[in-house]
Order: sequence, then structure tokens, then C-alpha cells
Amino acid sequence: MSGSHVLVAPDKFKGSLTATEVADAVAAGIGSVVPGVPVRTLPVADGGDGTVAAAVAAGFRRVDVPARGPTGQRITASFALSGDTAVVELAEASGLHRLPGDVPAPLTASSAGTGDLIAAAIRSGARRIVLGVGGSACTDGGAGLLTALGARLLDSSGAELSPGGAALRELHRLELSDLDPALSEVDIELASDVDNPLLGPHGAAAVYGPQKGAGPAAIRVLEDGLRRWAEVAGPADAARPGAGAAGGVGFAALAVLHARRRPGIELLTELLGFDDALRDARLVVTGEGSLDEQTLRGKAPAGVAAKARKAAVPVVAVAGRCLLTPAALRDSGFEAAYALTDAEPDPARCIAAAGPLLTRVSARLAEDWLRSP
Repeated sequence: MSGSHVLVAPDKFKGSLTATEVADAVAAGIGSVVPGVPVRTLPVADGGDGTVAAAVAAGFRRVDVPARGPTGQRITASFALSGDTAVVELAEASGLHRLPGDVPAPLTASSAGTGDLIAAAIRSGARRIVLGVGGSACTDGGAGLLTALGARLLDSSGAELSPGGAALRELHRLELSDLDPALSEVDIELASDVDNPLLGPHGAAAVYGPQKGAGPAAIRVLEDGLRRWAEVAGPADAARPGAGAAGGVGFAALAVLHARRRPGIELLTELLGFDDALRDARLVVTGEGSLDEQTLRGKAPAGVAAKARKAAVPVVAVAGRCLLTPAALRDSGFEAAYALTDAEPDPARCIAAAGPLLTRVSARLAEDWLRSP
């Protein structure tokens, strides 16, 4: 096998290990078998949870700022900054994990905290903002994000609307005259693989509302609110692919902030320096908590595999569990997959002892792929 180093570029194992912890465990397993082989770790993300952490691991600086959580509570959230480029992760302020007591608030949750992060990034000198969307707790069409940047959403009496998607049904006018003027000098890129429109059976409320605690009646309310929001803010943009991302934050970014949408893993691997790390690699190890059909629809491991295959570098995957057939793995560019469930059939044990198990599994990976015959 030609090449000089092993590139370990995994996403997180959601619920058990961060991407950095995954990379470190894999590196430890490889080092226990072939200590002379150089290993380079590059945690990756696709725009969802863990995007800021991946940017920080790649050399960006973490910046902590005050922001609002999805129900308006004061929190401290982070973005990543390098030069004039900032990485803003919606889940940092507006994610499901920010809901107090994990209690859903589908009708009233707001994306204002993500707007707080964008405003703080601009104040810090960012002129390029990569906005990663995923794990959103809200279905407000990005209205909260825009209010944090100076927009005003008014009802027929001129009063400002309450936060959340339900209130959008009362929207009469969108006032943008106080929108932060610095936005005109900022290039915003929407890192998203979601191609859903804002409205309809494939839209933000119908598809993603249930993940945020919305039942059938709440979904109808949210759909009505988003429809009114689109009528006022940009009817032509509601049907654009990606407008439904993150409860409609994609719509606000595209229609009002004039963002450009790019596939999340493509944008993030470019930003993290993946191509440089791949150069002269002899093997790539990637992975995530569950390798399944969703992985193949633009998730980080699939993006890593595609890039490595183009460079003619073999790719293997690690995972908590693998639900893909060997044929599906091969068709997607993976030579093999190593799952924690191969070493420990108890799922609870796999989660509780994910790090040590992953190190053990990665030692077997190294035996198969890196030990000289």
C-alpha cells in the first residue's frame, strides 16, 4: 500500500463520542498495532452538530458569546473564527439540546440565538460566514434569526410578533430598514444537504416538525405560519431547494440574506483542509455513530469516501453500528466497515464504553489494513 500516513477523518458518534474523541480512539487503536505508521487526525462534520468543534480541531479559534436559546433563555454559545471566516453552527444556540429540560416547544421556539451568533461573528470581523444547519429546535422560518440582525416582524396593528412559528400567522409586514448594514459586505454560505422546500408535504413543518415535538394540529399551525411568512418575505424563494432546512432557516438565509447553498460536507471538507490532509495518505478512516441509508445521502462519511475514492486512496469506516450491506458499502466507496456491535452486541454497553471499544475495533482494523504481510 503506497502513501505515507493514515488519515482519520470521522464525524461524531452521536450520544457517545465527539468527532475528536472518535479520531483519538481510532488513532490509539492503530498505534497499538503499528506504532511506526504516522496518523493524522482531522475530525469532520457536515454542517450539523459538531461543526464548530470540527473547525476548532482544524485550527479555527473558538469564540464564546452570549446568545438566546430556542425558548429565549440566556446561554453562552460558540462560533469558530479564522481570519475573516466564521463558522456558525445553528445547533449551538438553536438546537434541540438547548431546550430547557429537553421539553419541546414546536410552536414558540425561535432561531434568534443563531442570529445572535451571526451578529457576533460580524462584530469580530467576519466577512465570510459558513452557516451550518441541523438539529434545529424551531420551525420559525428563520424569522428569529432575522430579528436578531435588526429585522422587525409586525402584525396589522404595528406590534412586533412573538417568537416562534405559530406567531407568523399574524404577520402583516416585514421591516428590513434596520437590518445590520454590515450584512451587505458579508458572504453567507449555507452548509446544508437538505433539499426540502419551505412548504407542502415535503416542507419544513411536515417533514421535520415531528422531530421537534409537533403533532398533526401543531404542524398545520406551523404550515399556515410559514405560508404567511413566505407570502411576505419572498414567495419565489419558498420553493428553492434547501429553503426547508432547519425549520425554514434555509428560507431566511436564501431569501433575505442572499446566502449561497452548498452541500455541507463539500463545504466543510474544503474549509477544514481535507484535500491537503489527504495528499500522500495510504488509508482513510472515517465513520459516524450509525452507518445506514442516511449516511449515503450526503452525510460526512459518504463525502469523505467520495473524495478519497477520487484520489484513489482506500477508505474504511468505523461506526457504532452498521446497517449497510457489504455491497452498499462497496458501491459507496467503502472497502470495509468496523462496528462496535461486532465487539459488543449490547447497544447500551456500546454507548457507555464507546471509546475503549472503538480503540479495540480500530486495532483490528490496523491488523487488516496496515500490518505488513
